[in-house]
Amino acid sequence: MKLDMKIKHIHTKIAVMIIGALICSASLSGCKKMLDTAPDNRAELDSPDKVSQLLTSAYPSEDYITFCESMTDNVGDRGYKTEYNNALLNDNPYRFTDFSSSDDGAVDTYWGACYSAISAANQALQAINTANNPAAYSAYKGEALIARAYSHFMLVSLFSKTYDPATAATDLGIPYVTEPEKTLYKSYERKTVAYVYEMIEKDLTEGLPLLNDNAYKVPAYRFTKAAAHAFASRVYLFKKQYDKVIEQADLTFPTNIGSYLRPWNSTYLTLTDAGKAAIYTSSNEKANLLLATTASIWNNGWQLYRYGLNSTLQKQIYSQPNVTGGKWANQAVGYGSGGEMMGINKWRGNFINTTPLIGNNYIYIPLLSAEEVLFNKAEALVMQGNNAAAMTILNTYLSTRITNYNATAHNITEARVTAFYKTGDVKQALIKTILDFKRAEFMQEGLRWFDILRYNLPVVHVDEDKKEFSLKPDDLRRILQIPQTAQTAGGLPANPR
Repeated sequence: MKLDMKIKHIHTKIAVMIIGALICSASLSGCKKMLDTAPDNRAELDSPDKVSQLLTSAYPSEDYITFCESMTDNVGDRGYKTEYNNALLNDNPYRFTDFSSSDDGAVDTYWGACYSAISAANQALQAINTANNPAAYSAYKGEALIARAYSHFMLVSLFSKTYDPATAATDLGIPYVTEPEKTLYKSYERKTVAYVYEMIEKDLTEGLPLLNDNAYKVPAYRFTKAAAHAFASRVYLFKKQYDKVIEQADLTFPTNIGSYLRPWNSTYLTLTDAGKAAIYTSSNEKANLLLATTASIWNNGWQLYRYGLNSTLQKQIYSQPNVTGGKWANQAVGYGSGGEMMGINKWRGNFINTTPLIGNNYIYIPLLSAEEVLFNKAEALVMQGNNAAAMTILNTYLSTRITNYNATAHNITEARVTAFYKTGDVKQALIKTILDFKRAEFMQEGLRWFDILRYNLPVVHVDEDKKEFSLKPDDLRRILQIPQTAQTAGGLPANPR
């Protein structure tokens, strides 16, 4: 299939009532028609099964990887022309430039997908709260609350200043929407980051006890108890409430977390590229706590974009000696003839034709994983000064990642990390260890961007003309711009530049 074909996700097919003021970029008459239509093609939401079906739309249907990864320090100039017509999806984030686009993989599109997911959750909650037998819907109420919290968390993380206890009460947040939309252009308010987090925690606290894993036919794509606790561990890591991070991580995996990690240095090493792509985002992979099917071209874009992992960065992240002294089994390798197209073949995609030459690309994304929970807990333990416990679980991780792993040769110790990072500060050395492990683990998944935000790390990009684009600490461009349609239709103030 030619890559220059028009690839477009048809948002009008989504089974939710669209929040016009926040995401509608169509004409006024088109929006009115949408709001006058039933929110779902499954008739009235008058049974738990119908509500359950609606909640499959309560997860963002677009990917954040395309723009998040392009902004990170995982990305450099590969020296070849982007082979996609929509090169701006890669070029603009690489240059930290605001831009408007309705294409899959764009900032604006992800914003809209999150609010569409929130709308589905709110529609489900309304149906549950007005049902004659609300107890029968209990599990789905829990799912709706947590799904609503997840989309709001992703929005506030990307479009607002990263949570800081000292400033969260005054920093601009994003609209926290708790009711289905009933008007075309309702005015929304950007309350504070602190308020958004309070609402996220409220939904989490209320929703978690209601979850029932047996309510789902395919649990990997829904908020199970484990996935919800994993999400909570991420929320509390952003809030720097480390006791709660550890609590939620332990609730995710009450027993040995090691058995849930991807077996990179054993089973995965025997697989072909196609085999790795098939298992990495499979619902049968125990490490995947929450999967999503998203409209995206990333399964091809990571290879064909000009700005991506190149040979210089690959050596820096994977091939140069790391703190363990060993070799990563989950190592990025080269594709193509030029030697600059580096990556890990993780992505399993689908293409669904709408006409012979037009269709929609989809990929499967692990939104939450066992590996992330392990790192969240390790970081929290370090912050609490419990270095021994942190290194124990980090060494468990290494036992699944280092080729020909040998505990004596490869396990990290305080002496090893301080020597490697050339610092006498054990805490600082261990945090750098965790961030480097995560960088290698989640390559081309977009998650590095969130660590860059949390630790205010600088990023420097150089384009094909040797022009430098620097994202210094506290640069306002770390906060993504509110889409123009949300500014004009919803009256939301723009983020300063």
